[in-house]
Amino acid sequence: MNVRFPHFCLGLMFASLVAGSGTLPLAAAERVVLTYSVLRESVSIEELGELSRTGKVSPSLKAYLKMANKDPEELRGWLNQPFQADPVTLSRVLNSFAGEYVLNQVGQVIHTPSKRDNKEALRGAIITSAEKDNQVRLIEVLENYPTPELHVNGDRLMELYQQVEGLTALLGRLPF
Repeated sequence: MNVRFPHFCLGLMFASLVAGSGTLPLAAAERVVLTYSVLRESVSIEELGELSRTGKVSPSLKAYLKMANKDPEELRGWLNQPFQADPVTLSRVLNSFAGEYVLNQVGQVIHTPSKRDNKEALRGAIITSAEKDNQVRLIEVLENYPTPELHVNGDRLMELYQQVEGLTALLGRLPF
């Protein structure tokens, strides 16, 4: 399988903090709501898409990135980093026991507003992103997220990354 899953998940988590897209399909995420400690910030996917496409940073995004101590160009790189992924293989992985476990863990950190259907939303967004060109870019995952709002628990991002990193070796040994 040609998917660098731990890097993808880390990138997905990081990009979810402040990621977005340009043209939004119907029923796609429009906002990312980040909670970190006592802070809660809503970031427009539209303006983040502008960063992804052109490097232009809106005033509100610029203020948020400054507050979060994040470099816009580093974020732009994460948003546009392509990951090779055959959608059929990716679907098999994400529908396996290990994939379900990973989606459950990611869904504790990155989730729908109601926290319902997290696995389905994440799986759908990731697979849809791979369908047109056998690549998944983080910006595409957010563009394809099937709810108007995406929530991210920033306090648990590192913990989740460590769990996903440990599962990566297991995924490479499973038959799909």
